Amino acid sequence: MSINSADHNLLAILQSHIGCSRGITANALAELLGRDERQVRRLITHLRTDGIAICGTPRNGYYIAETAEEMEATCEFLRGRALHSLALESKLRKMTLGELLGQMRINT
Repeated sequence: MSINSADHNLLAILQSHIGCSRGITANALAELLGRDERQVRRLITHLRTDGIAICGTPRNGYYIAETAEEMEATCEFLRGRALHSLALESKLRKMTLGELLGQMRINT
């Protein structure tokens, strides 16, 4: 794992936000870290890339997964967001989602 000091500070804060009911908004995290929300989202992505089970949705905020169900709900949210973006791209390119994806198969 390659956690830098900014990641470490964020992870330290999230240690007191375990479980969906204890979520914290990106705005609140930004204030605590002295960063903007975009930087916080980048830090979240970096920690997730390192395998830290950080969940979150706009409704619940960010938190460390307490249960497998929380992790699954976050994965479903992320998958839905990705599929929505791909559907928009297919509209812009005037092709079907299947044509855009080509040989790649994903569950929709």
